[in-house]
Amino acid sequence: MSEEKLNTPNAEFDWESYEKGETNRGVSKEQLAETYDQSLSKVNDREVVNGTVTSMNKREVVVNIGYKSDGVVSMNEFRYNPDLKVGDEVEVYIESQEDKKGQLILSHKKARATRSWDRVNEALESQEIVKGYVKCRTKGGMIVDVFGIEAFLPGSQIDVKPIRDYDVFVDKTMEFKVVKINQEFKNVVVSHKALIEEELEAQKKTIIAGLEKGQILEGIVKNITSYGVFIDLGGVDGLIHITDLSWGRVSHPEEIVELDSKINVVILDFDNEKKRIALGLKQLTPHPWNALQEDLKVGDVIKGKVVVMADYGAFIEVAPGVEGLIHVSEMSWTQHLRSAQDFMKVGDEVEAVILTLDKEERKMSLGIKQLKSDPWEGIAAKFPVGSKHTAKVRNFTNFGVFVEIEEGVEGLIHISDLSWTKKVKHPSEFTSVGADIDVLVLEIDSDNRRLSLGHKQLEENPWDVFETIFTVGSIHEGTIIDLMDKGAVISLPYGVEGFATPKHLVKEDGTSCKADEKLDFKVIEFNKDSKRIILSHSRIHEDAARAEGKNVPLTEDSADAPASEKKAAKRVKKEKEEASSQAPMEKTTFGDISGLADLKAKMEGK
Repeated sequence: MSEEKLNTPNAEFDWESYEKGETNRGVSKEQLAETYDQSLSKVNDREVVNGTVTSMNKREVVVNIGYKSDGVVSMNEFRYNPDLKVGDEVEVYIESQEDKKGQLILSHKKARATRSWDRVNEALESQEIVKGYVKCRTKGGMIVDVFGIEAFLPGSQIDVKPIRDYDVFVDKTMEFKVVKINQEFKNVVVSHKALIEEELEAQKKTIIAGLEKGQILEGIVKNITSYGVFIDLGGVDGLIHITDLSWGRVSHPEEIVELDSKINVVILDFDNEKKRIALGLKQLTPHPWNALQEDLKVGDVIKGKVVVMADYGAFIEVAPGVEGLIHVSEMSWTQHLRSAQDFMKVGDEVEAVILTLDKEERKMSLGIKQLKSDPWEGIAAKFPVGSKHTAKVRNFTNFGVFVEIEEGVEGLIHISDLSWTKKVKHPSEFTSVGADIDVLVLEIDSDNRRLSLGHKQLEENPWDVFETIFTVGSIHEGTIIDLMDKGAVISLPYGVEGFATPKHLVKEDGTSCKADEKLDFKVIEFNKDSKRIILSHSRIHEDAARAEGKNVPLTEDSADAPASEKKAAKRVKKEKEEASSQAPMEKTTFGDISGLADLKAKMEGK
C-alpha cells in the first residue's frame, strides 16, 4: 500500500457532523456516555459481589467485576486456595470504587468474612467438603482458616493414624469437614480425618468383599498394643492377636514386630458386618510339634528353658512353640510336696526326662527327679527294721509326726510312739517342724513307700522298773494334783501318776482328801500294759484298824477271811473294779529315767 493511499480521507465520513459533535450517526457524546455508563455494573461501596480472575502473579490477583476498571487483590488472601487460576469466579468486597489514583479497591478476605458464618453453617448442614488453610499449631491441635473464620482442628482429627509431628501441616491447604459449631461462642471445629474415614469405609467394603480365609496379604504394622498388633492392609485394618504372633510364648508383641514394618499375614477370619479381620503370623510357618525329631520317645533326656512357673509345676520350652510340664511331684522324690518355685525359676536351663509324649494332642510331661536314683530302691537294706537314724521333722498331724530320713524317704512316728511316760496330746508339744529327731525303724511298706518309725523305742520301757517298785500292797507318798467328781489324780515318786476313786479318798476321821494334800497311798492295782496304777488312802487306816482287832471289813485278798466276811470282800472287789474303770489311761509321766535306772540297778544288786 502506497503512502498516498494512506493519506487519502474517507469519502464516506461525515466530517461536518463530527465537527458539530454529532458522531455515530447522529448520537451525541452525552448519549454515548450515558450508554457506556449503562453498560457498566452498578456497584456500591461495602458490597460483596462476584468477579472473575483476569490475570495474576505472585503478589496480586486482578479481578473484573464488570466495573469500568478492574480491581487488584493481594495474593495472600487466596492462600487457602493454591489452585486459583485465571477464569475462576471469586467473591470480593468493594472497599472503594475509586481511590486517589482512580483504582478500584477490592478485598477477597473481607468478602469471605462477611458471608463466612452463613457459609460455615451451610457446610455443617450439607456436610460439604471445604478448603482451609492451616495457619499455626496450638495446644491440642491446629488453627485453620475456613471462609475467613479461625476454626479448630483437633490433633485426633488430622488423620486416622496417630500424628507425631504437627508442624508438617502448618502453611498447608487441606480439605475439611465442619463437624461442630458452637453458636454461642462462635467456635467452629473441623476434621480432616472424617474425609479419610469416608474414603476408607468405601475401600473397606471393596477390600473385604474380596477377602478369603487362608489368603496371604502384605500389610504394614500400624499400631502395637499389649494384646496384639494392628495391620494396615491398604485401607482396612486387621488384628493379629498376641497368641497368633508366634508358636512360642510372647510376653509383648514388640518382641516379634516393629512399628511401620512390612510383614506378610494370613487371614484367619473376617466379619463383613462388623468389618473385623483376624490375622495370623505364626500360621505362615509349620507347627513346631510337626518338626520334632521323629525318634524322640519316652525316657529320652532333653534340655529346655523354664518359661512359666506355677505352684503346681513349671512349663519348659524344649523348642520354639513346644512345651512340656514338669509337675511339682516330678521334681523331687520326696513325698513332702512343696511349691515348684523351691526348685527352679523362669529363665533356668534344665535337663528333664520325657515321661509322656503325645504328638497328636501336642502334650508332653517331663520329670527331673528321674535323673537321680529312686531312694526307695533297696530301702530294706539301707534302712532295715530295728535300725536307728536321725530324721528331720517335716510336718504334724493330730495322730503323729512326719519325718524325712533322707530326700525322698519319709516316715511316720505315731503319737503313741513318741514317749513311754509323757501323755502327748499333740506332736507340737513334743518337737517342732525342722528339728532333728532320733528314730527307730519299726516297719517298712515298700509298695506304698511308707515307713513306720518310733522314738520311744530308743529307750528302755520304764514300766518294767515301775512294776518292781509299785507292787500291789506297797505304800507310797503322793500328792493330789487333780480332784474330780469321779476321783483324784495322785502324783507319785519318779513322775508317775496314780488314780483313786472317791471311796478311797476318805480319811480316818471320815473327811475327804483335798487337792494339793500330801498323803500316803496304798497300791491296790498295777497294770503295766495299760500303764495304770490304782491307789487308796482309806485302805491304809482300814488295815491298821484291822490289825488292832477292830471290826473292819476285809478285802478279797485276805487269806484268812472267815465266811462271815465274804460279803465285805465282795464289796471291796466291787470298789476295786469301779476304781479301775474310772482310772484314766496313760496319765502317768516320767521325769527322771536315769534316776529310775539307778534305782533298778540297786534293787537287782540286792
